[in-house]
Amino acid sequence: MSEPFDCDSCKESLYGRKYIQMEKGPYCIPCYDSLFANTCDECKELIGHDSRELYYEDRHYHENCFRCFRCERSLADEPFTCQDEELLCNDCYCSEFSSKCVSCDKTVMPGSRKLEYNGQTWHEHCFICNSCKQPIGSRSFIPDKQDHYCIPCYESKFAPRCTHCKKSLTKGGITYRDEPWHKECFVCTGCKTQLAGQQFTSQDEKPYCIKCFGNLYAKKCSGCTKPITGM
Repeated sequence: MSEPFDCDSCKESLYGRKYIQMEKGPYCIPCYDSLFANTCDECKELIGHDSRELYYEDRHYHENCFRCFRCERSLADEPFTCQDEELLCNDCYCSEFSSKCVSCDKTVMPGSRKLEYNGQTWHEHCFICNSCKQPIGSRSFIPDKQDHYCIPCYESKFAPRCTHCKKSLTKGGITYRDEPWHKECFVCTGCKTQLAGQQFTSQDEKPYCIKCFGNLYAKKCSGCTKPITGM
């Protein structure tokens, strides 16, 4: 007499029947589906052992139920996006929700790298400096009307240039005779001491510290022979 070979759940004999072996024991197909199969999030039916099951964010689907909410195209082997709990193929998502790149006028696809500024959207590789044409990416930039410049290009193109060294003034500077100077470039014509924040005067439109001006141009006191500068 043969040993009993029964379903671990319903206890019916499995001889001559299909079954699935689990760790606890064998199960007939109806019991296996009832106990272990997931419920399809779309049709609410069990996903049987012989069905292809698709899984997304704790939700389970039959293969033919995993489709675009708008056009009902199968998403089983297609890229898709979830919007407000609805599964959408890329075409439907783009036509309804995606923005277009200001530069190339093409759709900014879901998941692609993009940059948003002032209510507009660019592909990351399309947001470039108007001068050097290199992508700005995460670097700082300066807008100028409809154009955008990386900091080095903006300074090179628009920043005032020092009267002495002709290089751009990017920060801190002084104005002398309506002309811009780097602080380190604005020095006494005589001793080359920096004059920023110091008293100075001019001779022949050139700046001098008080000491050099006195030694070079001021009248001397007949008594002590020191320069008379009035300062």
